[in-house]
Amino acid sequence: MADDFYCDEVLNGKTNVRKVIETENVLAFHHTKPYYPVHIVVIPKRHIASLLALSAADDALVLEMMSVIQQMAQQVTTEHGQCRVVTNLGNYQDSKHLHWHVISGSPLR
Repeated sequence: MADDFYCDEVLNGKTNVRKVIETENVLAFHHTKPYYPVHIVVIPKRHIASLLALSAADDALVLEMMSVIQQMAQQVTTEHGQCRVVTNLGNYQDSKHLHWHVISGSPLR
C-alpha cells in the first residue's frame, strides 16, 4: 500500500523508530516527524485502514490498543501536565493505517 507508512516503513523495519511501548499486537513510538514537542504514535501491528474499518472481530485488539494509549496518556500527563489523544479520518489521515497520536504542547509548525 503506497499510502500506508506504518506497514510499508515502520513495521517492515525500513524506518527506525524510538519505541516507547511494544506488545504482541501494538506499537507505541515517538513520531518520526513530530508536529508537537511530545508526539507519540500508537498503531496496531496488523493493518487496519482506520477507526471506521474496525469490526467486532477486532475487539481484543482495540482493548489492547486502548490499554497502550491509556498508558501513554498517563505517562505524558504525569510528565507534562496534559495531553491530547487524536485519530484522523478521511482526507485528514495521511497514512491509511489506524493510528492514534498522544500529543502535548503547541504545534511546532
